[in-house]
Amino acid sequence: MFAILLLLTLTLWLLVIYHHLIYPFLLLKFSNTVALPDKKVKYISLNDLPAISILMPTYNEEQYIADKIRNLACLDYAKDKLSIWIVCDGCSDATEQIARQCIAEPEIQHLNICLISLTKNIGKTAILNRFIPQLSGEIIALTDTSALLSLDALLIAARCFKNPQTGIVAASYQLWAPGSAGERAYWRYQSRIKQAEASTGNPIGVHGALYFFRAQNFIALPADSINDDFILPMAMIERGKSAIYCSAIIALELEQSNSGIDHKRRTRIAEGNLQQLIYCRKLLNPIFKGTAVNFFSGKVLRALMPLILFTQMFLCLTLALFSPFFITVSVLQVVAVSLAWLSLKFDPSPIPNLFKMLFYLINGYRYGLLGSWHFLRTHRSEHWH
Repeated sequence: MFAILLLLTLTLWLLVIYHHLIYPFLLLKFSNTVALPDKKVKYISLNDLPAISILMPTYNEEQYIADKIRNLACLDYAKDKLSIWIVCDGCSDATEQIARQCIAEPEIQHLNICLISLTKNIGKTAILNRFIPQLSGEIIALTDTSALLSLDALLIAARCFKNPQTGIVAASYQLWAPGSAGERAYWRYQSRIKQAEASTGNPIGVHGALYFFRAQNFIALPADSINDDFILPMAMIERGKSAIYCSAIIALELEQSNSGIDHKRRTRIAEGNLQQLIYCRKLLNPIFKGTAVNFFSGKVLRALMPLILFTQMFLCLTLALFSPFFITVSVLQVVAVSLAWLSLKFDPSPIPNLFKMLFYLINGYRYGLLGSWHFLRTHRSEHWH
């Protein structure tokens, strides 16, 4: 019995080490340099610019809606080839009123904006399925209300799509005011990983704050989709389209997370991570080569990691009945989880950045375990309110 439990524990440890250390090291080491569009975007004539439709679902975003509309007004793109649809999804705050006031400003008059107000909250997925087929643009851009876009984002995206093989263009993601040093380090790491993934196959998922795709490639999402910014682009990749990660296109997140927001967001993402394993399982087929490897190593293991860590912790506690070594391991794990939890309750400023990142990761998996349990128990998603 001891030997079987030990073998199971070592196997789980190997998966943990592979996902967090071996895979990122190999990915960054062997990723090739991809020729991405130049940030200045030269030699694009007005006649070559594709029509772009921006769709922005919004729910209770009164704090950010005015800044986002003004940001859209500053984007460098031909006004006759740009349309913007803002869909207020049953907002219960002043989002719609502020949006209408902002649209009436003289500086905004050149924009072709369609503001739609839904009386009932139907959820982001339902909005995408209902309104994307109505958009006139050759290229569709999906963006979050709380993210400001770099002024040349549309021009760079247009240049990316000059390659007929390109089906999806992913923007880079930056935080204006990270909620913690751990969050800042985590997103920097994720951006490096996505860029490396793109050079070995395709980026595995995109940042929902801003991404582009060809309208002709859109197929309606499953109604219960949680992580639309993963399922939608990966479904296109599954059908043979290619995706690129363009670091020159920047989405700057204004919303600062706190422990409450972070808890809800990461719990929901964990639910979506398990769901997307079901919807995107075909990507594990070896015919997808580097994309299949990246999908398993990055997303499959990440989705299962809360369950893997919980299981190995239980096994270590069981093995502690037979071995002093596992008593020590179990104590260290309990201490680490406890300190990570305490870091949410007290000011973590005196803590070294390495530990802040470690605690951010541990808390993420703790939230992930809750999200995984909720998904396995209910098998349903909730609207974004």
